[in-house]
Amino acid sequence: MKLFLSLYRNILGLIYPDVCVTCGSHLPSGIRFICIKCRHDMPRTGFHLEQGNPVEQIFWGRVPVQHAASMFYYIKGSRYQNLIYIMKYHGNKELGYEMGKIYGRSLTGTSFSKAGVIVPVPLHPRKIRKRGFNQSEWIGKGLAESLQIPMVTKHLYRSVNTKTQTRKSRLERWQNVENVFKIRSVDAFRNKHVLLVDDVVTTGATLESCAGVLTGCTGTSVSILTLGYATL
Repeated sequence: MKLFLSLYRNILGLIYPDVCVTCGSHLPSGIRFICIKCRHDMPRTGFHLEQGNPVEQIFWGRVPVQHAASMFYYIKGSRYQNLIYIMKYHGNKELGYEMGKIYGRSLTGTSFSKAGVIVPVPLHPRKIRKRGFNQSEWIGKGLAESLQIPMVTKHLYRSVNTKTQTRKSRLERWQNVENVFKIRSVDAFRNKHVLLVDDVVTTGATLESCAGVLTGCTGTSVSILTLGYATL
């Protein structure tokens, strides 16, 4: 039954863009992608207001991170897992943009809003050609608009086309992304507070690898934001 509902929502979201991607209900004028009820019911974490929150703890002792947070709890089988799935695998990049804008509005006035530059976790060019876009970049675009922070996409890049992290153990996830991120120009990040953005954090292996490279630049500090917070 859950599989049927998921497929039903996916089809609705593709054919009828004026329906909610999480519940399939009709969207009133002026509301995009997610209905008011689903926005209200979203299992928000509130981590952006909590120092030492579970997302920050992921990186303790691994890589220096100033702040870290996720918008909502990413629970397998929930309608909000479906939201991420539609965004990534059904080409709905505008959904990522809208979610970034929504999250960004709640971050106004926090430490995250004081970052100097937004950097989405990069995809390898082959994966971008296959998928058509980088979902983290579109989330970053929404955050950039709400927070009025510039986004940089060309100076941090993925040098290896790694396999998906799905179904890998913690160790395998780390080994899969070790040393795959490079920097083209350290001047782009020198003495800046970088806001690193991804769609979901689970073990934090990918974000840790990116942050490790960025913090190697002189005077650079890193904070992390994701839409979803998941656990293995």
